[in-house]
This record gives sequence, C-alpha cells and structure tokens, in this order.
Amino acid sequence: MSLPLALQHVGDEYLLFGAAALVSLVAFVALILAPALSAYGRIWEKAAAGLLSLVVLAALVVTGVIVGLMIVYYYPEIVRLFGG
Repeated sequence: MSLPLALQHVGDEYLLFGAAALVSLVAFVALILAPALSAYGRIWEKAAAGLLSLVVLAALVVTGVIVGLMIVYYYPEIVRLFGG
C-alpha cells in the first residue's frame, strides 16, 4: 500500500505539532468543555456553556499565536538576553 504523495514526506516537526495539537484538544475537552456541559441540565444552558467554552478556546489559541509570534520576532534579543 503506498501513501499519497503529499503524505510521503511528512517531517518530524509536523508529527510533533500534530501530537501537541491533539493533546491540547483532549485537555480542552476534558478540563474545560466536559465540566461546563455537565454542570447544566437544560439544553439552552448546555449550548451557552459550550459556546462560552469555544470562546475560551479561541482566546487560548489567539494568546498562543501572539506569544509565539513575539518569540519569533524578538528571538535575537531573547538569545542575547540569555547570553547566547
């Protein structure tokens, strides 16, 4: 069985990023979404809790992207700061 051409040259970093994304998604569901949904009984309350949980997820993703971009942008200063 041969893999499609796009999947034959997947680098290790993509596999690591994919694994990190999967672990993060499982942690979000287990630690934020599931308790929020189980705390309420009515359907509209569960829907509101789910929507607010997605807002929390979006805030976490945006914060992570901003911090990552700042690290990339200021990388030379960070290296100099730690004596590299």
